[in-house]
Amino acid sequence: MAADHAENKQKAAKFGHNERHTPFLTSLLAGGLAGTSVDVALFPIDTLKTRLQSPHGFLAAGGFSGVYRGILAAAAGSAPGAALFFGTYETMKPVIGKWQDKYGGVSSSPALSHMIAASIGEAAACLVRVPTEVLKSNMQTNAAGTSTLASTFRLVLSEKDGRAFASNIFGGLYRGYGITLMREVPFAFIQFPLYERFKVEWGKHQGHETSPFQAAACGSFSGGIAAGFTTPLDVVKTRLMLGSDKSGVPYQGAGDVIKKVISEEGSAVLLSGIQPRVMWISIGGFVFFGAYETFRLFLMPSS
Repeated sequence: MAADHAENKQKAAKFGHNERHTPFLTSLLAGGLAGTSVDVALFPIDTLKTRLQSPHGFLAAGGFSGVYRGILAAAAGSAPGAALFFGTYETMKPVIGKWQDKYGGVSSSPALSHMIAASIGEAAACLVRVPTEVLKSNMQTNAAGTSTLASTFRLVLSEKDGRAFASNIFGGLYRGYGITLMREVPFAFIQFPLYERFKVEWGKHQGHETSPFQAAACGSFSGGIAAGFTTPLDVVKTRLMLGSDKSGVPYQGAGDVIKKVISEEGSAVLLSGIQPRVMWISIGGFVFFGAYETFRLFLMPSS
């Protein structure tokens, strides 16, 4: 038993439970800068993806015109959202790893600690990300009364129909919070263990830690894989945030969206926007993780 415990400790150390330590403030600042970089740079692709998923159809939602509509909403939410995610993720990774090592009955796989840490990070980030997504989606699809960020905010805030969390206080700002978590948590479950594993294996192969450019490539590949698998959840999230179907009938929840999409438009619609989504997240993953690792090294030169 003692030998088995010692062997498990050695495996944990070898495969990643000696997580690198990134101070909370460093990860907060690096994450915020990286989030702003990627969201602003790739905003037009995100707009096209959202319009492809609109119940009104791509052309009716705006087609290729005005692809920067809603960029102010995205810019306002990207920095705090990404900062909250990475601040939480980097803080929780070593904490969860130590907790796993302490309790022998719990799996010592680093992938599990990355999944849990990423899920907690996503829950925190969505507190900022969801209101941003609601405003942005309405502006991107040229919904009535969304000509400016201020008018869109007032419109969404006035929606007190009970479909969103605490709608009597926040209106429709948190419409789709649940489905966003349902999309982001599986996404994180796929992306971050792959991202961390790719970095470990690449580092082992070359004999030293990956560079920001190499980390960017790992983030791009892992993000593209996760994006493809979670596209149906993204379609449901977009429909819920837009609020109603093409006839103006409000959606009653994720189940109602799925039922209507399959019966009225066909199950293939659940994969609508998969090409720009995979492309956007693959390119975005390269920019995002490359920027994050670069800013992290800059803010923490001794690491």
